[in-house]
Amino acid sequence: MSAKQISRSSSKSGADRSLLLDSQLCFALYSTVLAMNKVYRKVLADLDLTYPQYLVMLVLWECDGITVSDIGQRLFLDSATLTPLLKRLEAAKLVSRTRDINDERQVIVALTAAGRNLRKKAQKVPDSVICATECSPAELVAMTQQLGALRQKLVKNV
Repeated sequence: MSAKQISRSSSKSGADRSLLLDSQLCFALYSTVLAMNKVYRKVLADLDLTYPQYLVMLVLWECDGITVSDIGQRLFLDSATLTPLLKRLEAAKLVSRTRDINDERQVIVALTAAGRNLRKKAQKVPDSVICATECSPAELVAMTQQLGALRQKLVKNV
């Protein structure tokens, strides 16, 4: 039975419909993220970055020389998730990590010259992704705002 057949054969009462896969907000978000990651994988191949690495680089291009915890807060990631990412970026010579001289517990992440130079090459990424969405600028702004508002509500409740 195909996915379309399963979906069509599942016309049930409202209570039963609430447990259908296509009725789940979480699945709509999850499957969209999977599709978006495929787009980014293709677009980021020229930069030799993964999507999470690209996010870290975006943060550092906005504000260079910040702590691991600052990056984590910005990306909603913990240091256990960030540390391997940062190690790979450091091995690629895109960032450096040093202990803060005033507080040894803090690690400062800074762009190297190669990391700063990669920004110019990354300029094409947003336009490529926007093109892949086939959405108007207004649609993208509205979706981004709606998803941001949803994230704020969810974060407040966890």
